[in-house]
Amino acid sequence: EVQLVESGGGLAQPGDSLRLSCAASGFTFGSYDMSWVRQAPGKGPEWVSGISSGGGVTYDGDSVKGRFSISRDNAKNTLYLQMNTLKPEDAAVYYCARGGVYGTDGYDYWGQGTQVTVSS
Repeated sequence: EVQLVESGGGLAQPGDSLRLSCAASGFTFGSYDMSWVRQAPGKGPEWVSGISSGGGVTYDGDSVKGRFSISRDNAKNTLYLQMNTLKPEDAAVYYCARGGVYGTDGYDYWGQGTQVTVSS
């Protein structure tokens, strides 16, 4: 059974950093491109970052470029999102998704999400 389990969310102040993790199981993690997608209350999903299966190529959305960094450890079957210089507008539920490096659809599996709140 394919499972994606996010963790690492929580409450942060503007300017803080958080690192999200997505633990994958039930499939050959290193064979799949992966992405992070977020959704804020009352808004549609927003693609955040994507990474190729081997980790050599990454993509970031304009709103997070220079602040967020996606990475993966295929030996640990884990995807990461390092979030620096957090802003209130980064508050959302963050999901990891399997099967692509860009966009908000076309993924075949999603995690349950982890909440990130940014407030002073």
